[in-house]
Amino acid sequence: MKILVIGSTGQVARALLRQAGAHDVIAVGRPQIDLANPTGLADIVGQVAPDAIINAAAYTAVDQAEDEFDAARALNETGPAALARVAEARRLPFLHISTDYVFNGLGGAPYAETADTAPLNVYGQTKADGEKAVMNINPAALIVRTSWVYASEGNNFVRTMLRLGADRDQLNVVEDQIGRPTEAHSLADALLSLAEQMRGGASGGLLHVANSGEASWRDLAEAATSGAGMTTQINGIPTSAYPTRARRPGDTRLDLSKARNEYGIVLPDWQASLQTFLEMMGVSGRRA
Repeated sequence: MKILVIGSTGQVARALLRQAGAHDVIAVGRPQIDLANPTGLADIVGQVAPDAIINAAAYTAVDQAEDEFDAARALNETGPAALARVAEARRLPFLHISTDYVFNGLGGAPYAETADTAPLNVYGQTKADGEKAVMNINPAALIVRTSWVYASEGNNFVRTMLRLGADRDQLNVVEDQIGRPTEAHSLADALLSLAEQMRGGASGGLLHVANSGEASWRDLAEAATSGAGMTTQINGIPTSAYPTRARRPGDTRLDLSKARNEYGIVLPDWQASLQTFLEMMGVSGRRA
C-alpha cells in the first residue's frame, strides 16, 4: 500500500517512515509542498499516486501561535482543507491528525469524540477549525485526535526533561494538567492500520487515539528521568506558578473506547511505551 504523508520532518512523519514495514510510505514536506501555500497539492498527489494520504503536518508552537494566528491558521485549517479537497476528488482515504487541545479541559472525564470543542488558545482554535473544514469538504475523512506526542527527535517534553534532568538536581513541573502521553511510534502503527482499514472501506469521522493510562506533566517527567536512571527530584507545581503565553487545558484525557471497539486500535499503556522509548534512546536504567 502506497501512503503519502504530508510533512517530512515532524515527529509523527518520521515515525511513520520508520514503522512503514511492508507499506511504501512517501513523506513530502518543504520545499516540495507547503500547506501555507497549497496550490501544488493536486500535482504532488498526482505524481505520487498514493492509495491513501496522512496529513502529519501542523503548526504546533502553542505559545507562538498566540502571536502568529495567520500562520497557524494556514497550516492547521487552510492547508488541511485543501488536502481534504484533493483527497475527496480522487476518492482517496484521508487521515488528518488533530489534538486534545480542541477541548477546554473542564469536562472532568475523558472526552468522547462527540464532545463539544471549546479550545482555550489559538493553536487549539485553529486545529478545531481545521477539523470542521476537513469534514465539511470531505465527510469520508478520518480525523485522528491524539495527545502529548513525543519522539526521539524534535522538540518535545520528554526530550526536554531528559536534557534538563541530566544537568539539574531538581525540576519544577506542572502537576495539575493531565492527559495521555503518546509515543510517536505507537501512534504511527495505529495510523498505518487505520489507513489500511479505510482503504478496505472503514468509515471516517472523528477518532481518539493515544497511549492508554493517564498522567500529569509531573508524572511524565518523573517517569522519564527515573527510567533513565537519573536521581533528579521532580517537584510538582500548579499551572499558576508557570505562566505561559497560551492558556493550557487542565484535563484533556481522550476517551479511547471507539478506537478499540470499532477499529481494534489499542495502544500500550503510556508507561510501557515510555520504557520502550528510553530503551530505544539507549538511556534506560542508567545515569544519562
